[in-house]
Amino acid sequence: MDLSLAGDKKRPRRSSRARAPTTVGSFQHDILCIIFSLLDCFDLASCSVVCKSWSAIINNSKLLQLFYRKKWQTGLLGSSNRSKECPEESWKDYLEEMAVERHRLALQEGRIRVDHLRGHSVGGEQCRTKMGLLLTGVGDKVMRLWSLESYKCVGEYPIPDRVRLVDFDFDESKIVGLVGTRICIWRQNGIRRIFPSHEGTFSKGLCMRYCDPEAVVGCEDGTVRVFDMYSRKCSQIIRAHEGPVKCLCLSDDQLILSGSSLGDVTLSALSSGERVVKLRSQDSSGIKTLCFNPCSHQVFAGTATGYGLCWDLRMGLLWKTRVSQNSVYSMQHQRNDASTLAVGGIDGVLRLLNQSTGEVISRCILDGYLSPSSQNTLGATQRTRGRRLSEDTTIDSILRSCRPPITCLAVGMKKVITTHNSKYIRIWKFD
Repeated sequence: MDLSLAGDKKRPRRSSRARAPTTVGSFQHDILCIIFSLLDCFDLASCSVVCKSWSAIINNSKLLQLFYRKKWQTGLLGSSNRSKECPEESWKDYLEEMAVERHRLALQEGRIRVDHLRGHSVGGEQCRTKMGLLLTGVGDKVMRLWSLESYKCVGEYPIPDRVRLVDFDFDESKIVGLVGTRICIWRQNGIRRIFPSHEGTFSKGLCMRYCDPEAVVGCEDGTVRVFDMYSRKCSQIIRAHEGPVKCLCLSDDQLILSGSSLGDVTLSALSSGERVVKLRSQDSSGIKTLCFNPCSHQVFAGTATGYGLCWDLRMGLLWKTRVSQNSVYSMQHQRNDASTLAVGGIDGVLRLLNQSTGEVISRCILDGYLSPSSQNTLGATQRTRGRRLSEDTTIDSILRSCRPPITCLAVGMKKVITTHNSKYIRIWKFD
């Protein structure tokens, strides 16, 4: 027996083909580095969040840092009295500023495309967006979590029978819902928990916001109730208003902002429950929606008679604008953006406002019709255009099919998501 051949059978010799993947991988890495080096800073930042391998290549090669350092050294960034040394962490702030500026320009001047996502069988009335995910629901007894990238449904959370879903919110691990007079928690694996009967029930809840570990509920009796998600107990009852609490907003620095049906806005400290500030709108029709911008310390409110208001917490009322002839249902802005405010309401027009002045920069409506094909398939999407109205266009002259009432909206980077108490969720993309 030839022992050399026997040894070859037991231990096959590695061919050059077996080593090829390493060579190909190295080659692809070098090609990507060359391609990435040709991109501008914003596109480079966008590529860094596509996947882990691209992020590793960009971060390990320090292309973003090098780009920022070059701008710094050529005097394109910073003031005339800046230090000679380029701050190592400033490039992240620069990228964020650039992204926000592109977001502002897109919303105010960009072309509009609208994706119509068939999200519910009936009545998709509310939406929340975080971390590239979109949570929708109310009408058909189920909340759905969608990927904003692929429009794929990544989770379904059924509502208990015979109970109405009032409001909801979510984070990376759980969904929190105000269901009837109870708070329910769904883990993203679908397991649901309900607060104990003696802790989770209260006077009729009208709205809810959640920031781990507390859920805050605005009630019909004028109170704001704070629930701890881990102990599953009511930790505070704050007497915020004389009338029903219609909307809530939470700030990063532990403030609860609440709007009442009597037209007042109060700020209460989450830690102590004490009422800190009371803001008066002089509009007895009631506050329908609230949002707070921590960058500018500004509070925005929309009323049942179509007014938009803005207070600076350091200076008082900044502006009051008649945004619409009808009720304003929702207003939001992109985080860290102090320029543009998206507003929607019963007349179905998506308005973009200047946060500093209240000036209506643009009015947007749908343009085009949906094809009847695939309209009954859950998760199906169709794309149409959106268009901006000229200043002299009257709202009443526009078909209602082009401006279905906006019941809720959320703002993402260069996009606005709207719900209309219908089957469709609409994602407005501004290029």
